[in-house]
Amino acid sequence: MSQPTHTSQMLRSLLVSSRRCTGRGLFMDEAACVRQQHRGLDSADSHYDGLYPGHIPTNPIQKALLAVGSGVAALQDPYRHDMVAVLGETTGHLALMTLRDRMRGDPEGYTILTERPRIRLSTLDLSKMASLPDGSFGREYLRFLEDNRVTPDSRVNVKFVDNEELAYVMQRYREVHDLLHTLLGMPTNMLGEVAVKWFEAAQTGLPMCILGAALGPLRLSTSRLEPLVTSLGPWAVRNGRQARCVLSIFYERRWEQSLENLREELNIEPPPLTIRATSQKATLDS
Repeated sequence: MSQPTHTSQMLRSLLVSSRRCTGRGLFMDEAACVRQQHRGLDSADSHYDGLYPGHIPTNPIQKALLAVGSGVAALQDPYRHDMVAVLGETTGHLALMTLRDRMRGDPEGYTILTERPRIRLSTLDLSKMASLPDGSFGREYLRFLEDNRVTPDSRVNVKFVDNEELAYVMQRYREVHDLLHTLLGMPTNMLGEVAVKWFEAAQTGLPMCILGAALGPLRLSTSRLEPLVTSLGPWAVRNGRQARCVLSIFYERRWEQSLENLREELNIEPPPLTIRATSQKATLDS
């Protein structure tokens, strides 16, 4: 089978699975659909020698179709991280170039581009992080993972970025996302995610982040929308604009640094509100 034909079949499979997975079926059906999609994409990794492992080349028309399909799926369910990922990869070329250039212009960012570290469970020393004092960045990040029941391994690998270096920049952004939650003091409920998206939109310029920042508030209740508009939102945008490039920080070498000190270094102000998550609901403290 020729590579173009194989790629087209993979794209059709992804679009069909995204449409099926956005229905109102049971959770188990949706989870099975996601697994089926990922198995199909992963099987292509062993048959295609692209720019990087797992790369699926696409032309502009295919990218546009993927962007529309993944965008619709992501809007219906913002927790569909696989669809959010495809949307980001197919629409973020110019923003990724700008982020890459900012990293190249920063000594620490340049080191990251050279060494290509990954943030995965296999690269984290969880025992050492657990032994760090409260208030240290590593201990607070581990607490975030435990409290919100998330894992860095949930971040899928990049597939649709047609430049190897830019693909790594996107991967780094994806794996730094949970670290931003820690830096900003935001949980993974809808209010916390929208606040982080407002920060990321101002910081990165990625269309996916801008779309999430614009449409995310529509999914908030009135009681959650008020603190976002009056307090959290302006704080997130202001800090996103003024902060140092968050992709240019070698976080893996800063676990022992205090969270407060790291915020000061990055020019990030502490959050104006403390949001504590209970399941997917948020509790606000002034």
